[in-house]
Amino acid sequence: MSDLLRAPAELKYADELAFLESCDTDPKPFTWRLSPKMVRTFVLGSQPGDRLDRRIEQKWFGEASIVERAIVTLASDRGLLLIGDPGTGKSWLAELLAAAVCRDSTLVVQGTAGTTEDHIKYSWNVSMVIGKGQSRESMIPSPIMTAMETGAIGRFEELTRATSDVQDALISILSEKYISVPELDTDNIVFAKPGFSVIATANSRDRGVNDLSSALKRRFNFVRIPVVTSRKSEAEIVRFRTEELLRRHEIDLDVPPTLLDVLLQSFADLREASAAAGSDDERLESALSSAEQIGVLEDAILHSNFFGERALSARTLAGSLVGSLARRDEDTAILSKYLHGVVAPRGENSGDWTEFLQGGQGALKALA
Repeated sequence: MSDLLRAPAELKYADELAFLESCDTDPKPFTWRLSPKMVRTFVLGSQPGDRLDRRIEQKWFGEASIVERAIVTLASDRGLLLIGDPGTGKSWLAELLAAAVCRDSTLVVQGTAGTTEDHIKYSWNVSMVIGKGQSRESMIPSPIMTAMETGAIGRFEELTRATSDVQDALISILSEKYISVPELDTDNIVFAKPGFSVIATANSRDRGVNDLSSALKRRFNFVRIPVVTSRKSEAEIVRFRTEELLRRHEIDLDVPPTLLDVLLQSFADLREASAAAGSDDERLESALSSAEQIGVLEDAILHSNFFGERALSARTLAGSLVGSLARRDEDTAILSKYLHGVVAPRGENSGDWTEFLQGGQGALKALA
């Protein structure tokens, strides 16, 4: 673990997964390592009524019904498509589900304009083909094919970023559950084993990039991941990620709860202003997601640790917020208006908001 920059969920939470598997008495679909109930417990955390001998921490923050529908979909014949705005935790939920179901969340295809059909089916080891010809040994299976052969979960990130012909290659995989290898005369069909499924993610802001065909849509159950609007849930997400960040970097730094409140309130203010704006020029380019909040806080914590007084300040937090959200000229104008119109009046009654105002104004001045 210490040798890995970022451990996958099945390694990071290996002890929890082993514990849950050891006390899991409920029926399991196919070759699943955990029952659906235990998968839900792993993702959402344990409750007193679960009567477990140890506490299972909550790892994904959202409606339980969303997680339950996702789990039920994975036990069906259809693929699971998690769709939502950037930063809503789609990829993290997909990773947690794959880790809980099959203990392998690394069978991932990243959708881009450069993704080809080979990335979701197979390619060839050229040197082996030249030396011995085409065979199953010289074939390089894609992560999706590996998932089929092992009865595991394959993941496809940013599905709508891939071109239409690549997306269409998934149709036969999801419906027929096999891949043909026409280059081989024998042993030329790879069949999916029980337990195989696909979790795909899609950014709802990417509509029109490469829209899914109706045939492919029918092969997926759509589960929409909403933007977190609950102040309590958002605070839990930020605190969870902050503690994780401090452990990973082995940083001993004080993060006052009052500054977390300042961060949460500032994002709430900016979202409200964005919702009321009449045009895109009056909205920040940022999606103002929970993930971006965490990014702002991470930047501020690292800056404070390396260049500050090893204690997070409102001034540093504001500088990180401006640096992260000011991506174009219009953004600097929006942030300046927010600082003067909203933050400045609050500073009359709060030292944190006064420092936040000064830090934001200093950061904007540096960008001018």
